[in-house]
Amino acid sequence: MWREEELPFDQHELLALVAPRPLALATATLDQSADPRGEFAAARAASVVRNLFGARGLPGEEMPPPDTPVTGGVCCHCRTGKHDQTREDWLHYWHLADVFLK
Repeated sequence: MWREEELPFDQHELLALVAPRPLALATATLDQSADPRGEFAAARAASVVRNLFGARGLPGEEMPPPDTPVTGGVCCHCRTGKHDQTREDWLHYWHLADVFLK
């Protein structure tokens, strides 16, 4: 248990498998076990594969401030707070459903 470094792949490779379909990632500032900056970096790396399919990736190069969602073919949302599912999170997911499913 807790031997992730021994896996023969990394998170960005798993995220790339979703291409060319939309992908939404969510995290929180105090959820350090999720590594918000690492999640954003993985989303950026997965965007390279999406581009091979002609799909949009994550817009922007830099992680935005907390509570500033980024919406592209890959979407990232890092809200202020701890690991949880909040009303704000669900509102963000419903917004993405409107964007991608309408």
